[in-house]
Amino acid sequence: MGPSTTAESTAAERDARRINARDHGVNPGEIAIGVIIGRTSEFFDFFVYAIASVIVFPRLVFPYVDPLTGTLWSFAIFALAFVARPLGSVIFMAVDRAYGRGTKLTIALFLLGTSTVAIAFLPGYERIGGYSAWLLGFLRILQGLALAGTWDGLASLLALNAPEGRRGWYAMIPQLGAPLGLIVASGLFAYFAGNLSPEDFFGWGWRYPFFVAFAINVVALFARLRIVVTPEYTRLFESRDLQPVPIRELLATDGKKVVVGAFAPLASFALFHMVTVFPLSWIFLFTKNPPAEFLVIEAVAAVFGVIAIVLSGTIADRVGRRTLLGCCAAVIAVFSGFAPQLLDGGAAGETVFMVIGFVLLGLSFGQSSGVIASTFAPQSRYTGSALTSDLAWLFGAGFAPLAALLLSSQFGLLAAGGYLLSGALVTLAALWANKTLLQ
Repeated sequence: MGPSTTAESTAAERDARRINARDHGVNPGEIAIGVIIGRTSEFFDFFVYAIASVIVFPRLVFPYVDPLTGTLWSFAIFALAFVARPLGSVIFMAVDRAYGRGTKLTIALFLLGTSTVAIAFLPGYERIGGYSAWLLGFLRILQGLALAGTWDGLASLLALNAPEGRRGWYAMIPQLGAPLGLIVASGLFAYFAGNLSPEDFFGWGWRYPFFVAFAINVVALFARLRIVVTPEYTRLFESRDLQPVPIRELLATDGKKVVVGAFAPLASFALFHMVTVFPLSWIFLFTKNPPAEFLVIEAVAAVFGVIAIVLSGTIADRVGRRTLLGCCAAVIAVFSGFAPQLLDGGAAGETVFMVIGFVLLGLSFGQSSGVIASTFAPQSRYTGSALTSDLAWLFGAGFAPLAALLLSSQFGLLAAGGYLLSGALVTLAALWANKTLLQ
């Protein structure tokens, strides 16, 4: 991005600030709307790619291997975005410090939208051979770098403006984007997969959701800039409450909190993919159920996830976020013992598995980002929350579909339950460390 573009972005921010200065400011409700729109757009991108990783890319990019191997390779490329995210945070935090939050968001969302829509034009193996996989991997890395740059601090701003005794409620608001994004992505793919012939779906139908993702990113950019450039947000930024700090400085002062924070939500993030990406791959590969039918089940179950996330806010304000997250990890550990049998129990078992899974996910995921982030000092919260989130997704979710599918294909579905159990145990250990070592 050249000097002229930066100057235009800076001028646009100044104009927006002058407009907002004539308004009554931004209240927590407006911040919440911006947060939900932004997170929903990010998760919509996430799930569009995740669904395509199961039902499209193995056939398009890896047709020369069996479906299981193709899906495993597809999941390996899926993980590249999570590997790239920490590096993206380093890059975009530097952009933030040098050119401002608005410029950083504009670049990041433009990069995210461009790399996402480029996947819609991806040529398959039949046209360019093995270069198709390399191109897909490159675009996936760009998505990961861009996702790191979309961290706008709005969740932290929302937490700072949360009334006393309502912090759990406000902490759950950003998490609503996950099930909402899944509902829209699953609905789109279910419609095209269920109403198009296989030739039309694999020819052009699967590409349409990636175009929609680009349009949603544009809407999200304006919604978030509307808040980021407000005088209230600028004041918090300049008072160091939401000041980006160098990663090296953060690790020197709060390295232990970053490490513990990365592992504390592991149960939630492992379950996240165990009820979204992994079951779709299992159903698609090892049953005769049409993927469109299961995508509908997934979308309906995600509605229960929305309700559970909302409930997590009320429960957390009564019992505490750490207590809720610990109890959920224990219940997830129990769930891991019979979840495989449900997933292998036909349509009824699949439905029960998804509903129970999404309820547990909503209760735990709803508070997973607030337990450790709230312990950072104000001057470290913005950067600390971003880096902790990147590492949590990397360790807890990045390789979860690959590991779960590989284990279950070799040792049966019980092995996938064991993987989920390990995530629950790590969460309990991290919460213990947070309580005894970091207090």
